[in-house]
Amino acid sequence: MIIDRVAHVLARRLARWRSAPALHPHGVLCTGTLTVPDAGTEWGVPWLDGSGSYPVTVRWSRALGLPRGLPDGLGLAVRVEGADGPGSALDLLFTSSRPGRFGRHLPLPRSDALKGPYSTLLSYRVGDRARVLAAFPVHDPDARREDVRPTLWQELARRPVRFALRAAAPDEPWRTFATLSLEAAHTAPPTGTVSYDPYAHHLPGLHPTERLRRLRDAAYSGSRHGRTADDRDR
Repeated sequence: MIIDRVAHVLARRLARWRSAPALHPHGVLCTGTLTVPDAGTEWGVPWLDGSGSYPVTVRWSRALGLPRGLPDGLGLAVRVEGADGPGSALDLLFTSSRPGRFGRHLPLPRSDALKGPYSTLLSYRVGDRARVLAAFPVHDPDARREDVRPTLWQELARRPVRFALRAAAPDEPWRTFATLSLEAAHTAPPTGTVSYDPYAHHLPGLHPTERLRRLRDAAYSGSRHGRTADDRDR
């Protein structure tokens, strides 16, 4: 399709110019833990209907790479290690958004990393239903409003950063399926960043729907080719 070709070429050229990914070029790499509680909620997904704790690698980044302080689309990419057994991985990609029925499908530029929720924007198949997944920051109830820091770096210097991971279909309220705790942060160089792919790393009964997959794959392919310094547009 023409739109896929255009997305590939644009992402390729932007990545070549930046010598970094076309989108989310720079970020903060965090390590932490994701916990699925034994809450008695039935999702129809073996991983969610059980319980356990898993190590995670999380990359927080700015979509356009604008200077800090300016609103930008914020990304929260989560890799859950061992979610489906040793050597397996689950990738979840969240973008700053609103929690409402329509706002959860639209990216929301934001300057404060912890001011509001992040969502998958597009739906996931969760058991037998299509649901949007979201990460809601959990603030310390004892912290004064002016004490909430605007970046993950600053907040992690004081305490772990926590998110409640929730899911909802259009006719459902948000329901928590896991908690995410980020405990340490490291600089994520563009040339050595973790490559997250929710289509390659998913679980039985929990995977992104196919909507816009071709467009996303074309853009990511262009970005990867641009970073390899291959100057020919193919």
